Amino acid sequence: MDLDTAQLRAFVHAAREAHFGRAAADLSLTQQALSKRIARLESLLGTRLFERLGHGVALTEAGRRLLEPARRVLAATDDAVAAVASEERPLRVDVWGHLYAPMRTLRQVAGPARELELGHGRDLPAVSAALLHGDIDAAFGRVHPPLPAGLTRRLVRLEPVDAVLSAGHPLAAEPALRPEQLRDSVLWAPGALDRLDFLRRFADRFGVRERAAGVNLGLAPFLTEVAADPRRFSLLPADVPLPDVPGLRSVPLVDPTPLYAWSLLWRTGNPHPGLSGLAAACAGEAGRSRWLEYDPTRDWLPDGPASPL
Repeated sequence: MDLDTAQLRAFVHAAREAHFGRAAADLSLTQQALSKRIARLESLLGTRLFERLGHGVALTEAGRRLLEPARRVLAATDDAVAAVASEERPLRVDVWGHLYAPMRTLRQVAGPARELELGHGRDLPAVSAALLHGDIDAAFGRVHPPLPAGLTRRLVRLEPVDAVLSAGHPLAAEPALRPEQLRDSVLWAPGALDRLDFLRRFADRFGVRERAAGVNLGLAPFLTEVAADPRRFSLLPADVPLPDVPGLRSVPLVDPTPLYAWSLLWRTGNPHPGLSGLAAACAGEAGRSRWLEYDPTRDWLPDGPASPL
């Protein structure tokens, strides 16, 4: 049985979106054209792949069994095309965790000569999906469990984290703080903590009970909200350039020092020739700049020393 990759791609996108209209828009198709492709695939396989619901669609049992094999077929097809075309196009790399300025590190690693096509991912699940679907070649940001199968990670940098707080905070004048000293303060987050793994784990580990979230409108508005309340604090990697926000203090954290782990992520088996070069450049810069130093008696990583995610 010969399967049409256009039909499989329509199926995979519809499964991801749980909606034919959104899937059609992703593929630059009309909804009618996408529906016809899926109907032809269902006819070829002799079974229904979707239940049509009032608000969208849901996979049938047969659809659920088909989904992962279909993704693998499309990934292999995309790799075959990329093997021919990759020398003619730049490496497509998305970054995420934008408040923490991932481009500082990626720019230092890539340099002006490396040809990259840069994009902005929303978060780890979004960039993981884009990698698995072949929309991008690599991604750079903080990786945390669970990581989908089929992806490869290389740890690039472990960056010390500082506390940022209002100049009116009772601890603002301290030269350094232990994380536990912040337990009676309010952790201010740029979004829901269930999507901000590092901040959530910090709060859980060091007993910060009060947590609140604002809207992520960029680093300067976020830090302005921190500075406006003498009970608030947040966390930033130590090398992030701070905007000129009045009434803001940045204080190093010690005993232990939290480390933010930056990683390069890609789909296993991606044939783009620029990928191995970027991974090697990351390893080289990490060695020169001593980015991967870690002392479990002095530092804290959310996932411990065995797997610094």
